[in-house]
Amino acid sequence: MATLQPIRTGLVVAIFIGSGHLLWAVLVAVGWAQPLVNFIFWIHLIKPVYVVERFDAGVALLLVAVTAGIGYAVGSVFALLWNRIHR
Repeated sequence: MATLQPIRTGLVVAIFIGSGHLLWAVLVAVGWAQPLVNFIFWIHLIKPVYVVERFDAGVALLLVAVTAGIGYAVGSVFALLWNRIHR
């Protein structure tokens, strides 16, 4: 079984999770987030109850940074556990 490098795995997960949230921030910035949320709820037969707030660059940066940091931590811990289990 292959050994995972915790730093590299953490970075991959951080980039994946962070970029998803960066995409969400872009959708909010261009005004497409609320219609997307409404559509997703509609196709699930749910009445939309959430309202997307106006874009705030500082909050968007915080969102991307926090989720990327969490992604890094989760990826690193996963790699460490993987390596330990597959010794």
